[in-house]
Amino acid sequence: MGEAIYRTYRVVARRSEGSVGATLILDGPLQAEPGQFVMVWLPGIEERPLAVMDDDPLALTVRVVGPFTRALAACAPGDRLWVRGPYGRGFPVRGEQALLVGGGSGVASLTLLAKRLMQENGHVRVALGARSSDQLMLPWRFRELGCELLLATDDGSEGLRGTVLDAAEPSLSAGWADVVCACGPEVMLLALARRMEGSDVPLYLSLERSMKCGLGICGNCYCGNRLVCLDGPVFPVQEVLCLLEPPP
Repeated sequence: MGEAIYRTYRVVARRSEGSVGATLILDGPLQAEPGQFVMVWLPGIEERPLAVMDDDPLALTVRVVGPFTRALAACAPGDRLWVRGPYGRGFPVRGEQALLVGGGSGVASLTLLAKRLMQENGHVRVALGARSSDQLMLPWRFRELGCELLLATDDGSEGLRGTVLDAAEPSLSAGWADVVCACGPEVMLLALARRMEGSDVPLYLSLERSMKCGLGICGNCYCGNRLVCLDGPVFPVQEVLCLLEPPP
């Protein structure tokens, strides 16, 4: 891999994300739109896509699921990593009352959106879900931004006992939001889409698919007739609902 297309960053701070990962704060900015992703390269290990958690300075949140993410999450201040991008279509920054719904590492796709919405003087509610309190990711960042936080855990160890949709339900039932944006496991996205069927509130979903190149060349992230890395990862629900439905 040639290094000319990469920016080199150093880690200046590392923050643990419960028992499941870490957030790395890097030593420079990267202009990006909410929901876009970058390709992160650790020479001799691998390259993988990660959502832009923050843009100034660039920050990345990683959930440990394999060798690459384990190595990245273990980076310490002073360590170097290489970044190319950003890539993809992000979330629109719109709405006076925005409901953001996140699960797992998908939460990192929503933090920059929350920042931009708050800068536009919007009111942002963020529903986060996880299996247990030690698996919740980035609640501290949304609190820093001044968002209203709604938490749910499967075991009830933090927030209400239930799913992230249970946390979001009062806002949905009350018709509080004028836009809803979500990222997380596809089963969560499908459940949210079904819950909002018939609503005139815009719903945008960020899909998590395996991306190898980020450029639309390898075809690894085909989703129906879409390439997630080029056409997404953020889609209006109408474009991808049929792709999320399980086969008959």
